Amino acid sequence: MTEPFQFLRPAALLLAPVVVLLWWWWQRRSDPLRGWRAQVDPELLDALAERPGKARSQPWPLLAAWLLAVVAIAGPSWRPEPSPFAEDTSPLVILLKADASMDTPDPAPSRIERAQLKIKDLAAARQGQPLGLVAYAGSAHLVLPPTKDTDAVATMAAEITPEIMPEPGDRLDLAITRAARLFEEEPGTLLVITDTASSATPALEESHRKAGSPAVQILAISAPDVPVDPLEPVASALGADLTAMTVDDSDIDAVVRRSRRPPVARAADGSARRQDGGYLLAPFIAALALLPFRRETRTTPAS
Repeated sequence: MTEPFQFLRPAALLLAPVVVLLWWWWQRRSDPLRGWRAQVDPELLDALAERPGKARSQPWPLLAAWLLAVVAIAGPSWRPEPSPFAEDTSPLVILLKADASMDTPDPAPSRIERAQLKIKDLAAARQGQPLGLVAYAGSAHLVLPPTKDTDAVATMAAEITPEIMPEPGDRLDLAITRAARLFEEEPGTLLVITDTASSATPALEESHRKAGSPAVQILAISAPDVPVDPLEPVASALGADLTAMTVDDSDIDAVVRRSRRPPVARAADGSARRQDGGYLLAPFIAALALLPFRRETRTTPAS
């Protein structure tokens, strides 16, 4: 879920018109011909004035530097401030497909059983970090909301079979909609564990957009007759990372690493503190401010 851009001190932007007026006044005051302009016609003054090749630099970079400084003072922010002390509490919600195709052995154990074993490994890897579970087929159902008791999630996942699902099908879009309700207070990640995805791509994109575009990962139950390629359009539609299920823990390690989010610092009222990005503009301000200052070149008159 993308963080909205905002200014921490938006009132400082009111300084922009003041800066423009000051710059305009300063330019008029620093004009060396200011006193002559009221006495001599402009056309004649321009013809009489001595204009060395590069004696005077353009004033526009200085104005740009001042305006950029105003933006920096306003405190542009596009991400929360990470906390160096808190632990990662962002939830990871598993969307487990439980349709009849998951009963297929490739050979034994079946796909659903291999998915359950991977969920057990994931629960062990995320001990103490919120883990939730949603089962879906033709409908989607919340099994457990995000909980730090990850062993309970593994135990509940072991009981999920296609036989207990009330409606057959492959409605991943409904599962995304149902799981995204769990992210109203804390943004998290969706982990789809599936063998195939027959849901229409436009429906998936729409449900994902309406859910606030949470981060998505797909753990594909790979087998000799179940390639990962058919899931690539779904991963592309959801902006998801696609990982093939492996016999070792490399797939679980990848899921855990990608779902890790830096803890966010909180203010006294519980709201997330924002990181001030104004300091990043300092090099650009300095570069613009230095442009008008050039070494003066003098020409020696011929004797």
